[in-house]
Amino acid sequence: MEIRDKVVLITGASAGIGLATVRRFAAAGAKLALVARSADALNHLAEELQSQGSDAVALPADVSDPKQVQKVIEETVRYFGSLDVVINNVGQAAVGTIADLNPDDFRKTLDLNVFGPLAAMQAVIPIMREQGGGLIINISSVVSKMRIAGMAAYAATKAALNMLSDTARDELASENIRVITVYPRSTATDFGKNALGVRQKQRQGSSTSADTPEFVAEKILASALHEPDEQYME
Repeated sequence: MEIRDKVVLITGASAGIGLATVRRFAAAGAKLALVARSADALNHLAEELQSQGSDAVALPADVSDPKQVQKVIEETVRYFGSLDVVINNVGQAAVGTIADLNPDDFRKTLDLNVFGPLAAMQAVIPIMREQGGGLIINISSVVSKMRIAGMAAYAATKAALNMLSDTARDELASENIRVITVYPRSTATDFGKNALGVRQKQRQGSSTSADTPEFVAEKILASALHEPDEQYME
Protein backbone atom coordinates (compact mmCIF):
# COMPACT_ATOMS: atom_id res chain seq x y z
CA MET A 1 0.00 0.00 0.00
CA GLU A 2 1.12 3.54 -0.72
CA ILE A 3 0.80 5.32 2.64
CA ARG A 4 0.76 8.97 1.58
CA ASP A 5 -2.72 10.47 2.09
CA LYS A 6 -4.08 7.20 3.46
CA VAL A 7 -6.20 7.38 6.63
CA VAL A 8 -4.53 5.39 9.41
CA LEU A 9 -6.00 4.73 12.86
CA ILE A 10 -3.49 3.78 15.57
CA THR A 11 -4.43 2.61 19.07
CA GLY A 12 -2.09 3.15 21.99
CA ALA A 13 -0.93 6.26 20.13
CA SER A 14 0.26 8.31 23.09
CA ALA A 15 3.37 6.37 24.14
CA GLY A 16 5.92 3.70 23.31
CA ILE A 17 5.61 1.80 20.03
CA GLY A 18 2.31 3.52 19.26
CA LEU A 19 3.75 7.02 19.54
CA ALA A 20 6.78 6.10 17.43
CA THR A 21 4.45 4.57 14.83
CA VAL A 22 2.33 7.71 14.73
CA ARG A 23 5.38 9.84 14.02
CA ARG A 24 6.73 7.44 11.39
CA PHE A 25 3.44 7.26 9.52
CA ALA A 26 3.06 11.03 9.75
CA ALA A 27 6.49 11.40 8.15
CA ALA A 28 5.27 9.07 5.37
CA GLY A 29 2.34 11.39 4.69
CA ALA A 30 -0.52 9.50 6.34
CA LYS A 31 -3.64 11.12 7.77
CA LEU A 32 -3.86 9.97 11.37
CA ALA A 33 -6.60 9.06 13.85
CA LEU A 34 -4.95 8.88 17.27
CA VAL A 35 -6.53 6.63 19.88
CA ALA A 36 -5.51 6.24 23.54
CA ARG A 37 -7.02 6.84 26.97
CA SER A 38 -5.14 10.06 27.74
CA ALA A 39 -7.03 12.97 26.18
CA ASP A 40 -4.39 15.53 27.17
CA ALA A 41 -1.52 13.54 25.64
CA LEU A 42 -3.49 12.86 22.46
CA ASN A 43 -4.56 16.46 21.99
CA HIS A 44 -0.99 17.65 22.48
CA LEU A 45 0.24 15.09 19.96
CA ALA A 46 -2.43 16.03 17.40
CA GLU A 47 -1.51 19.70 17.75
CA GLU A 48 2.17 18.86 17.33
CA LEU A 49 1.48 16.89 14.14
CA GLN A 50 -0.82 19.58 12.75
CA SER A 51 1.88 22.21 13.33
CA GLN A 52 4.19 20.05 11.22
CA GLY A 53 1.69 19.88 8.36
CA SER A 54 0.08 16.50 9.11
CA ASP A 55 -3.66 15.91 9.20
CA ALA A 56 -4.38 14.34 12.59
CA VAL A 57 -7.31 14.01 14.97
CA ALA A 58 -7.28 12.97 18.65
CA LEU A 59 -9.92 10.40 19.62
CA PRO A 60 -9.59 9.52 23.32
CA ALA A 61 -11.03 6.09 24.14
CA ASP A 62 -10.63 3.00 26.27
CA VAL A 63 -10.05 0.24 23.73
CA SER A 64 -11.21 -2.42 26.19
CA ASP A 65 -14.75 -1.02 25.76
CA PRO A 66 -16.26 -2.22 22.44
CA LYS A 67 -18.72 0.69 22.34
CA GLN A 68 -15.89 3.21 22.56
CA VAL A 69 -14.01 1.33 19.83
CA GLN A 70 -17.05 1.45 17.56
CA LYS A 71 -17.38 5.18 18.25
CA VAL A 72 -13.77 6.05 17.32
CA ILE A 73 -14.03 4.04 14.09
CA GLU A 74 -17.19 5.94 13.17
CA GLU A 75 -15.67 9.29 14.17
CA THR A 76 -12.61 8.60 12.03
CA VAL A 77 -14.75 7.96 8.97
CA ARG A 78 -16.87 11.00 9.73
CA TYR A 79 -13.77 13.19 10.05
CA PHE A 80 -11.72 11.91 7.10
CA GLY A 81 -14.38 10.32 4.91
CA SER A 82 -12.65 6.93 4.83
CA LEU A 83 -10.44 4.57 6.82
CA ASP A 84 -7.69 2.68 5.00
CA VAL A 85 -5.52 1.19 7.75
CA VAL A 86 -6.22 0.13 11.34
CA ILE A 87 -3.21 -0.61 13.57
CA ASN A 88 -4.27 -2.47 16.70
CA ASN A 89 -1.26 -1.64 18.83
CA VAL A 90 -2.45 -1.02 22.38
CA GLY A 91 -1.67 -3.80 24.86
CA GLN A 92 -0.84 -4.62 28.44
CA ALA A 93 0.69 -7.54 30.31
CA ALA A 94 -0.48 -9.39 33.40
CA VAL A 95 2.48 -10.97 35.16
CA GLY A 96 2.45 -13.97 37.47
CA THR A 97 3.12 -17.67 37.37
CA ILE A 98 0.26 -20.02 36.62
CA ALA A 99 0.08 -20.85 40.34
CA ASP A 100 -0.41 -17.24 41.46
CA LEU A 101 -1.78 -15.38 38.43
CA ASN A 102 -4.66 -13.08 39.33
CA PRO A 103 -7.62 -14.10 37.12
CA ASP A 104 -9.04 -10.58 37.21
CA ASP A 105 -5.79 -9.18 35.82
CA PHE A 106 -5.88 -11.84 33.11
CA ARG A 107 -9.44 -10.86 32.19
CA LYS A 108 -8.44 -7.18 31.94
CA THR A 109 -5.63 -8.02 29.53
CA LEU A 110 -7.97 -10.22 27.49
CA ASP A 111 -10.40 -7.32 27.17
CA LEU A 112 -7.64 -4.96 26.00
CA ASN A 113 -5.36 -7.28 23.99
CA VAL A 114 -7.96 -9.55 22.36
CA PHE A 115 -11.47 -8.14 22.55
CA GLY A 116 -10.24 -4.61 21.79
CA PRO A 117 -8.68 -5.59 18.45
CA LEU A 118 -11.66 -7.85 17.71
CA ALA A 119 -14.05 -4.94 18.26
CA ALA A 120 -11.95 -2.73 15.97
CA MET A 121 -11.89 -5.39 13.26
CA GLN A 122 -15.63 -5.97 13.47
CA ALA A 123 -16.27 -2.22 13.32
CA VAL A 124 -13.98 -1.55 10.36
CA ILE A 125 -14.63 -4.61 8.17
CA PRO A 126 -18.01 -3.35 6.88
CA ILE A 127 -16.38 0.02 6.08
CA MET A 128 -13.50 -1.61 4.24
CA ARG A 129 -15.88 -3.87 2.35
CA GLU A 130 -17.81 -0.84 1.12
CA GLN A 131 -14.55 0.91 0.15
CA GLY A 132 -13.32 -2.13 -1.75
CA GLY A 133 -10.52 -3.07 0.62
CA GLY A 134 -8.24 -2.03 3.43
CA LEU A 135 -5.43 -3.07 5.73
CA ILE A 136 -5.56 -4.30 9.33
CA ILE A 137 -2.27 -4.56 11.24
CA ASN A 138 -2.39 -6.40 14.56
CA ILE A 139 0.59 -5.93 16.87
CA SER A 140 1.35 -9.22 18.57
CA SER A 141 4.62 -10.24 20.29
CA VAL A 142 7.27 -12.90 19.87
CA VAL A 143 6.35 -13.85 23.45
CA SER A 144 3.27 -15.50 21.93
CA LYS A 145 5.59 -18.14 20.46
CA MET A 146 7.66 -18.67 23.63
CA ARG A 147 7.28 -20.15 27.10
CA ILE A 148 8.49 -17.59 29.67
CA ALA A 149 7.78 -18.09 33.37
CA GLY A 150 5.47 -15.40 34.67
CA MET A 151 4.35 -14.27 31.19
CA ALA A 152 1.78 -16.95 30.34
CA ALA A 153 -1.22 -14.62 30.51
CA TYR A 154 0.27 -12.04 28.16
CA ALA A 155 1.52 -14.73 25.79
CA ALA A 156 -1.93 -16.33 25.77
CA THR A 157 -3.64 -13.07 24.81
CA LYS A 158 -1.22 -12.49 21.96
CA ALA A 159 -1.54 -16.11 20.81
CA ALA A 160 -5.30 -15.56 20.64
CA LEU A 161 -4.73 -12.39 18.61
CA ASN A 162 -2.48 -14.36 16.26
CA MET A 163 -5.26 -16.83 15.54
CA LEU A 164 -7.83 -14.07 15.01
CA SER A 165 -5.42 -12.48 12.53
CA ASP A 166 -4.64 -15.72 10.69
CA THR A 167 -8.29 -16.64 10.32
CA ALA A 168 -9.41 -13.15 9.33
CA ARG A 169 -6.66 -13.08 6.69
CA ASP A 170 -8.19 -16.13 5.03
CA GLU A 171 -11.79 -15.04 5.49
CA LEU A 172 -11.28 -11.54 4.07
CA ALA A 173 -8.73 -12.14 1.31
CA SER A 174 -11.35 -12.34 -1.43
CA GLU A 175 -12.64 -8.89 -0.41
CA ASN A 176 -9.23 -7.22 -0.63
CA ILE A 177 -9.01 -6.73 3.14
CA ARG A 178 -5.49 -7.68 4.14
CA VAL A 179 -4.49 -8.66 7.69
CA ILE A 180 -0.91 -8.50 8.93
CA THR A 181 0.52 -9.70 12.24
CA VAL A 182 3.59 -7.87 13.57
CA TYR A 183 5.84 -9.51 16.18
CA PRO A 184 7.88 -7.05 18.25
CA ARG A 185 10.48 -8.47 20.62
CA SER A 186 11.89 -6.78 23.73
CA THR A 187 11.45 -3.05 23.21
CA ALA A 188 12.72 -0.10 25.27
CA THR A 189 9.38 1.25 26.54
CA ASP A 190 7.47 1.45 29.83
CA PHE A 191 5.53 -1.70 28.91
CA GLY A 192 6.98 -3.74 31.80
CA LYS A 193 6.37 -0.98 34.33
CA ASN A 194 2.72 -0.80 33.31
CA ALA A 195 2.07 -4.54 33.68
CA LEU A 196 -0.65 -5.75 36.01
CA GLY A 197 0.14 -8.19 38.81
CA VAL A 198 3.11 -8.89 41.05
CA ARG A 199 6.20 -7.09 39.84
CA GLN A 200 9.02 -9.32 38.74
CA LYS A 201 12.35 -8.60 37.13
CA GLN A 202 11.47 -6.46 34.13
CA ARG A 203 11.41 -8.48 30.93
CA GLN A 204 10.41 -5.71 28.55
CA GLY A 205 12.38 -2.55 27.99
CA SER A 206 15.20 -3.32 30.42
CA SER A 207 17.63 -5.24 28.25
CA THR A 208 20.56 -3.44 26.68
CA SER A 209 19.71 -5.35 23.50
CA ALA A 210 16.11 -4.12 23.42
CA ASP A 211 14.86 -2.58 20.19
CA THR A 212 13.93 1.09 20.16
CA PRO A 213 10.28 2.01 19.56
CA GLU A 214 11.44 3.79 16.41
CA PHE A 215 12.95 0.56 15.06
CA VAL A 216 9.67 -1.28 15.62
CA ALA A 217 7.72 1.60 14.04
CA GLU A 218 9.90 1.31 10.95
CA LYS A 219 9.03 -2.39 10.72
CA ILE A 220 5.33 -1.60 11.11
CA LEU A 221 5.57 0.91 8.26
CA ALA A 222 7.43 -1.68 6.17
CA SER A 223 4.61 -4.15 6.80
CA ALA A 224 2.06 -1.62 5.54
CA LEU A 225 4.12 -0.89 2.43
CA HIS A 226 4.94 -4.48 1.48
CA GLU A 227 2.07 -6.41 3.13
CA PRO A 228 3.63 -9.67 4.29
CA ASP A 229 1.31 -11.96 6.26
CA GLU A 230 3.70 -11.70 9.21
CA GLN A 231 6.32 -9.08 10.06
CA TYR A 232 9.21 -9.94 12.39
CA MET A 233 11.98 -7.68 13.65
CA GLU A 234 14.84 -9.41 11.81
